[in-house]
Amino acid sequence: MRLRVEFTTEPFDLDEAPAHAVVAREVVGSAPLDAVDVGPFGNTAEGGSDEVLAAVHALLRETLAAGATRVSLQVSVIDAESGR
Repeated sequence: MRLRVEFTTEPFDLDEAPAHAVVAREVVGSAPLDAVDVGPFGNTAEGGSDEVLAAVHALLRETLAAGATRVSLQVSVIDAESGR
């Protein structure tokens, strides 16, 4: 099964990326995911279910430790037929 995760971390800072946003980019960038797209107000990544769920776990743990006060996320099934 393939999943897509969409997420944002808060608080926002329009002048400079906060530490928690940098950590979020590092987590998804180093995870074995594909179709990663990071932006100032929203981020998405896709991959197999095991990889996405592991990345979400790391994302929550590490961004909160880096000072995020809120992490909003949505996980969607994009391909239930891939056999994973």
